[in-house]
Amino acid sequence: MFPRLVSVAAETFIAQGFQRTQMQDVADVLGVAKGTVYGYVENKDALLGAALRFADGVESLPEVADLPVRAPAAGELAALVADRLRTEIGQLRLVEAVSKRRRGPLDVELSEIITNLYDTLSRHRVSIKLVDRCASELPELAAVWFGHGRAGLVAVLTEYLQRRKALRLPGPAPLVARTILETCVLWAVHLHWDPAGQPVETAAVPATLAGLLTRGLLPEGTST
Repeated sequence: MFPRLVSVAAETFIAQGFQRTQMQDVADVLGVAKGTVYGYVENKDALLGAALRFADGVESLPEVADLPVRAPAAGELAALVADRLRTEIGQLRLVEAVSKRRRGPLDVELSEIITNLYDTLSRHRVSIKLVDRCASELPELAAVWFGHGRAGLVAVLTEYLQRRKALRLPGPAPLVARTILETCVLWAVHLHWDPAGQPVETAAVPATLAGLLTRGLLPEGTST
């Protein structure tokens, strides 16, 4: 029941936002009484916290003895998102590339950075969509998500692009960096909630993005 609750809660928050979503909405989708939901989470804040933590399968589900999930203290959800961002960004191939000298061909390095970024975004797809949807209603999340999250990644990407002098940038480095990030986010996250529901060869996406973006940044005919 708890995994289903977390999944339904995440999709409901994504569809309706935090303020509009009521516990009864989630109970109705599950086909249970609202009181049953309260047996698993203390309140709506706790439900959002559970969705953020568990919907992607990144964290192990709580033991039955640990239920209901308690309501988060002030600032706790923002701290949760900040900690996860810090951990995941720190492990990116991009960060490794910025902090070390290049070891091989530039096209290979850039392809690895893009595919690794896409894979990381995909692994956290639901929580990213959830935070992106609800951040405007929850200022503490907005500060972390749009500040440390998006702006932080753009800053690291910008630094990388500026350090690799052989790259041919079609515009200002921050704009190119933002374009790379948003393209990866679009395909790794947002298109999975596309109402048109067009089928996509998901397995082909990371290599396709890497090919397109890499060839657009390298001098023609080179793999410097």
